[in-house]
Amino acid sequence: MKVLIVGGGGREHAIALKIKENPEVTALYAAPGNGGIAQIATCLPFKATDVDGIVRWAAENKVDFVIVAPDDPLCLGMVDALAAVGIPAFGPDKAAARIEASKVFSKDLMKKYGIPTAKYETFDDPAKVMEYIKAEGKYPVVIKADGLALGKGVLICENEEQAAEGVKEIMLDKKFGASGNHVVVEEFLTGPEVSVLSFTDGKVVKPMVSSMDHKRANDHDTGLNTGGMGTVAPNPYYTPAIAAECMEKIFLPTIHAMNAEGCPFKGCLYFGLMLTPDGPKVIEYNCRFGDPETQVVLPLLESDLLKVMTACTEGTLADTEVRFSDGAAACVILASGGYPVAYEKGKPITGLVDGQLPDEPNVTVYHSGTAITEDGQLVTNGGRVLGVTATAPGLPRAISIAYEAAEHIHFDKLHKRTDIGMRALKALAEKQ
Repeated sequence: MKVLIVGGGGREHAIALKIKENPEVTALYAAPGNGGIAQIATCLPFKATDVDGIVRWAAENKVDFVIVAPDDPLCLGMVDALAAVGIPAFGPDKAAARIEASKVFSKDLMKKYGIPTAKYETFDDPAKVMEYIKAEGKYPVVIKADGLALGKGVLICENEEQAAEGVKEIMLDKKFGASGNHVVVEEFLTGPEVSVLSFTDGKVVKPMVSSMDHKRANDHDTGLNTGGMGTVAPNPYYTPAIAAECMEKIFLPTIHAMNAEGCPFKGCLYFGLMLTPDGPKVIEYNCRFGDPETQVVLPLLESDLLKVMTACTEGTLADTEVRFSDGAAACVILASGGYPVAYEKGKPITGLVDGQLPDEPNVTVYHSGTAITEDGQLVTNGGRVLGVTATAPGLPRAISIAYEAAEHIHFDKLHKRTDIGMRALKALAEKQ
């Protein structure tokens, strides 16, 4: 079976390693892949957003199954284009991907079908945004760009001055391009955040292990927002009782709502949740695996990933086992100095053998922003460079193994947070 993975980050590396475990996979390709993925798959010279090029190549090379991992190609309709040439793919079609591509669509969906979320209003006029914020007079206030913004189009504004600057940045300066033509203004929710990725075939939902992301660049959740500096799984705040409530009030209603709107969702649906004093509420949906959440969730998956993905596509998920270990995982991101603003590329990476740490059986190094030079040197090639993930029976041990392992890897101006998982450990201590 020939399988193609679209994308080139840590998430795709995690997916590739799991897909590789299926004995029926005879050839594995990635477009564009990276320096780590290149160790286990054939990397192709296509950008992930090159829908026509990738679909053409897949058809010519008789690819059996395509996994479209990032949001951009999903929102551009790559799954639709593959279906048109008879190639099955994992991921939602363009209509269903709107659940992430448009914040206005997703918020209106939640309002219409009674799915718990923050109070909000949508705007396309900057002056009206500020009128509304002043009239509400509640801070902090959340301002979100409507479209895709690489996980960075959400501003939490502490006062009127910050709100005015945020509106200018998104709507007038077009920091996120056309994504800022419309904005959503939301009330600020409080409580622990939880990420729950789930498999769905448009009929049933099978959630994965919960996780906790760490978005800010620096320790103690300070600094700029990033794509994520580390994750742990499971999230201790996400109890079996809360999981049952989420299934009843959020997960299944979302699937039913998408069906009712004529755009059934198949693939990985990511629920970004806030456990507020009034119960769980949706902060956001993503139409794909999260990054770096995937890097702690998939190592705990005991079922065959390719079989599960195929079942999502074929509508047979109800009959397919999705089983996770009851252990824990922690991922520490090693980033380029200066990320998420300006950073240098091409720094040699030392300490790895064939992209991994030798003699570390419970550690996997996921490559996010790496490349291999013509002379075979592994170098940095992005803001987030590597994710060091450790698994263990419990979270404290997983965190300490991940940090110990990270010490063996070096490149110039390496930056990492030193407190990944500390909030989770505090929550565990409070439970005891």
